Amino acid sequence: MLLSSFSDKLPVYTIEQVRELDRIAIQEQGIPGYELMQRAANALFAAIMEHYPQAHSVCIVCGAGNNAGDGYVLARLAREAGWMVLVLAVSTPNQLQSDAHTAYQDYLVAGGQVEAFTGELPCADLLVDALFGTGLTRPLQAEFAIAVEAMNAYPKPVIAVDIPSGLNGNTGQPLGVAVKAALTVTFIGLKQGLLTGQARDYVGDLVLADLALPSTVLQQVPAHTSTLSTRLLTQRLPKRARCAHKGKFGHVLLIGGQAGMAGAIRLAGEAALRTGSGLVTLGTDPTHAAWLNLTRPELMVAALQPSDLDELLMGKTVVGLGPGLGKTALAQVIWANTLKTDVPLVLDADALNLLAQAPQLRSNWILTPHPAEAARLLGCSTQEIEQDRFTAIHALQQKYGGVIVLKGAGSLIANEQQVAICLAGNPGMSTAGMGDVLTGIITSLVGQGLNLWEAACVGVLLHALAGDEAAKQGERGMLASDLINSLRSWVNP
Repeated sequence: MLLSSFSDKLPVYTIEQVRELDRIAIQEQGIPGYELMQRAANALFAAIMEHYPQAHSVCIVCGAGNNAGDGYVLARLAREAGWMVLVLAVSTPNQLQSDAHTAYQDYLVAGGQVEAFTGELPCADLLVDALFGTGLTRPLQAEFAIAVEAMNAYPKPVIAVDIPSGLNGNTGQPLGVAVKAALTVTFIGLKQGLLTGQARDYVGDLVLADLALPSTVLQQVPAHTSTLSTRLLTQRLPKRARCAHKGKFGHVLLIGGQAGMAGAIRLAGEAALRTGSGLVTLGTDPTHAAWLNLTRPELMVAALQPSDLDELLMGKTVVGLGPGLGKTALAQVIWANTLKTDVPLVLDADALNLLAQAPQLRSNWILTPHPAEAARLLGCSTQEIEQDRFTAIHALQQKYGGVIVLKGAGSLIANEQQVAICLAGNPGMSTAGMGDVLTGIITSLVGQGLNLWEAACVGVLLHALAGDEAAKQGERGMLASDLINSLRSWVNP
């Protein structure tokens, strides 16, 4: 299963959970470990042939453990299919144990040969990384690091077996040097470290081979993390009734846009309209309130003063606070007064920075930090956030409550019970105003009646899919407003 269509909601596991699934399959279901290894290699070879149909030669770099065993079974299969097969061993094959040693012996019996890795990689159509699997917990050293560096310099596509060697399967962070694969074929279940953070630069295309494990195995290890599915859009954005009117789809209030930052709140407002809000009001700085809606007259705009806030909040379904808000004395008064309302809140940008200065716990809000904002909220460094995004989002949720969206490659959404991962999105979205658009989208969805968890998940997915649609014209040079133009087709699934 190539994870590119986003059509299916899939469970996501920690490395420890996948090991437990493997153990249950072997010890409780009676599936021989070598049988699973052969299933893995067959799935790997099938994926390789599908992705690279013109290839007829392969160099397989084997290390130690079951990952090497997968490599040796693959070598035998490719050889039987008439491919030219070159196998390089970075560690002594005779030291392999159990199923991996059986795989090595079967490859030799089939007429295969193994050469020691000496620092050079021979030319082949493809290169396969079968060095280390999920068991690696420390940086690669000595000849293994040299092998990874050689693989990263290889001029042809690199395929990783289960996980790119050197990548932490739980966090997605490289343990020093790690293989940068063009294709990764992972087995049994999705490992969370393949889906977020820096992993996006190492995994390449990702294929899941479940190895036909019985459902009774999977049921014994419940996953609390899953991927977002495009089916979520049809489930949560049904076709509207013919007798619908604007009053049925929420009155959104978006607050922000200090002097010089009118664009931020303007982007959020138009995104809310395009997502389907019935009414959208912007509360913004008086210096530009009079003309902010000239190019989008459907927006209502109020010149915001603290004394006007109570009246402005009346009748609103949800409040989005933060885009271009600033941290001035006026912004702090508006921030403090907005927190007194009982309606749901969506916080971004400077609202998060103000929250970091005076943390509080609340159940009816959605926080949408990028890594630097998350670091301020937790009182740590951005690097610490990125080193383990899953630990970070759990810490944010425990400290602040509600629903948390940790933005970035492989955005995460969390509440008390579960985590969702967005597989859509692209690097072209790394530009100013993208967070403002997301704030408008999520706020709009809350206003339309989705609960906080649904609004965050659907909003993140809509935002990413619109970004991918806009990227069809090229990632570099994409503007946040380009996403708004793509939203309409996705909110009408």
